[in-house]
Amino acid sequence: MTYDGFGVEIAEGIATVTLDVPGKFNRISMDAREQFARVFDELGGDDAVRAIVLGGAGETFTAGGDIGMFLERTPAELSRLAWNVAAPERCPKPVVAALHGYVFGVGLELALACDFRLAADSAQLAFPEVRLGMIPGSGGTQRLARLIGLGRAKDVIMRGRRIGAEEALALGLVTEVVAPDALGAAVRRLLDELAELPPLALAVAKRVLNTVYDAPLQAGLEIEGFAYGMLRSTDDFREGVEAFGEKRKPKFEGR
Repeated sequence: MTYDGFGVEIAEGIATVTLDVPGKFNRISMDAREQFARVFDELGGDDAVRAIVLGGAGETFTAGGDIGMFLERTPAELSRLAWNVAAPERCPKPVVAALHGYVFGVGLELALACDFRLAADSAQLAFPEVRLGMIPGSGGTQRLARLIGLGRAKDVIMRGRRIGAEEALALGLVTEVVAPDALGAAVRRLLDELAELPPLALAVAKRVLNTVYDAPLQAGLEIEGFAYGMLRSTDDFREGVEAFGEKRKPKFEGR
């Protein structure tokens, strides 16, 4: 299929979603946002896909959205942007963001909706919306505050301040920082590690963490307990226990 400003490739169980708008720093259009929701939903239901990588072509991840299009949409339409950008978070498969160059605006919001964020040491993260008389409107204010705390989120969003890769690592926004030419290899190592793990347990862990990380402790414990009990009945769990006892490598099949 043809998408607006990005492409999708699937090979060896890995789906790669690449932002690609030459000459415009991989800007993300309003149509692309709507397409993300469908694409991640389809990849999440594809048994041939074990994990997804979200990256950017050329010298940058993305400098953000196509600003002019905001004036063409109604306030009601703009108020629903968070649903589309949250697509990586809803997807049951692990989603890895490979960040380099600019990671601005909706690009940072997309990255925050991913499960893992690996960054080149040249990456610059920012929510510059305040400088246009706007705020992040696709989940940025909420996810950033939950990840780094309210005070630090205010410092970043209300000043439109750029965060370098090393500061992002210190804040917990990214999980690893490497040289630009080592980013692909770092992503590959993580994907190889995830490929060795049971897909059902990964999907359930992601769902439990995303669902209750801001819920009361007792609610979180209840949901965790139900999920734990459900996994007890899977073939993957039995295989994991038997492989452990037999001192061999398990063969997980996602059942």
